[in-house]
Amino acid sequence: MKHHIGTDIIEIARIEEAITRWGERFLNRVYTESELRLYHKNLSSLAVRFAGKEAVIKALGPRDKRIGWKEIEILSEPNGKPAVQLYGEAQNQANSLGLDKLDISLSHSREYAVAFVMGTTK
Repeated sequence: MKHHIGTDIIEIARIEEAITRWGERFLNRVYTESELRLYHKNLSSLAVRFAGKEAVIKALGPRDKRIGWKEIEILSEPNGKPAVQLYGEAQNQANSLGLDKLDISLSHSREYAVAFVMGTTK
């Protein structure tokens, strides 16, 4: 079994600054409709999902085509566990690596948001 890992940390204030500067344009470029519907009012949830998307991109490794932000969706299961759903080029890259699953862990403090992703092959 081969593992593909990625991690990312971001200052929550950077996401706040991006929202202040670019508003809905930034939000609609980075987050899916479901992510915005569920987390739009929660800055730390948006920041940790941004870190999660970065971590997923790192776990997927080098690629020929660019992966769009909205091709990675991070929602919570009913029990609160975060879950990754891939679309488009992100899903194509995962398939080409033979990834069966991407597990993700998210955490944040007042200042920072961090994410860790591990993909396992079939």
